[in-house]
Amino acid sequence: MPSLFQEKGGIQQYSSALLQALLTLQPEWSYNIFLKHDRHSDYQNSSTLHFFGAGHYPLRFRTLAFATQLFSYGLWQSPELVISTHLNFTTVAHQLKQIKGIPYWIVAHGIEAWNVQRPSLQWSLHNADRILAVSEYTRDRLLKEQNLDANKIHILPNTFDAERFRITAKPAHLLKKYNLKPDQPIILTIARLSRSEQYKGYDQLLAALPQIRQVLPNIHYVLAGKGDDRHRIEQMITQLNLQDCVTLVGYVPDEELVDHYNLCNVFAMPSKGEGFGIVYLEAMACGKPVLAGNRDGALDALRHGELGVLVDPDNEKAIAQTLIQILQKHHPNPLLYQPEALRQKTIEHFGFERFQDTLSHYLKHYFLSTQCVA
Repeated sequence: MPSLFQEKGGIQQYSSALLQALLTLQPEWSYNIFLKHDRHSDYQNSSTLHFFGAGHYPLRFRTLAFATQLFSYGLWQSPELVISTHLNFTTVAHQLKQIKGIPYWIVAHGIEAWNVQRPSLQWSLHNADRILAVSEYTRDRLLKEQNLDANKIHILPNTFDAERFRITAKPAHLLKKYNLKPDQPIILTIARLSRSEQYKGYDQLLAALPQIRQVLPNIHYVLAGKGDDRHRIEQMITQLNLQDCVTLVGYVPDEELVDHYNLCNVFAMPSKGEGFGIVYLEAMACGKPVLAGNRDGALDALRHGELGVLVDPDNEKAIAQTLIQILQKHHPNPLLYQPEALRQKTIEHFGFERFQDTLSHYLKHYFLSTQCVA
């Protein structure tokens, strides 16, 4: 795993949910968890759960140290199964399978598994015993690009903490902090503001704001996240004369995420590079209408439009018109305006219990099939 304790990105959240589900389904198993970026002080071992962190090594040596840990332990202990939650770590798993016959599973999320060119990773994909794709979109791309056996790829979508992400009123402290009014229409995006991740769609939202303001003059856009693209975004806001209707709030700590979701009237991230998009689930669990792009894994997260609204992520006019329609409560999808029903549907399809049941089915089917082969 890349990390469980140092970072809180989508892959880390998925890895944490996967480990939690495994511990619940098979508490008698012994688990050895290798973490590239976490340090010894981040975790506590138990009788069945042992962590091995490489985060104390300098960054330039960390990949080698982490790979060495994995390989040497695999040779020594010969585990029954290796599960890699990031494609880049599977080269070692592939080597262990070649040398000792240890089976391995791969979790395929998004861009790390698309357009894979490295021969070593291509071999790792082809020789994996199972591939868990977080979305149909990622599965279909893998099948198309890598010509894989469709029978070895299974869908295990992202999940979220339904106990944590709940519906509340707009938080008064955030309204005050950002100088907003309770009845003011608010659009929210939470994303990493990185030059390498401009596909998230915040540029298109900024470009759409002048059109939205013509109909909704008091509209406000809250863009949350940190990264090296912030200066360019600030320049764009100035160029579009949006200083009075956009707030860049920077990094939002985990404990403040729920309040930020509940602050908005609609969550919008018209991305074209998401493997899935956990933020969509979190927003919908808070009862918020969601607008997303129609070219990536958001298709799965919004269940092809059942739970939210999908638009062409490059069509600024369509983005503007759709957001106006949602905010004026004219959109034909009635679920957008039924917060509790939207929340329940999201839990039904993507709650942790569903995630755990799906994983249980895959594990049982896999071990039954391997026993039959043996």
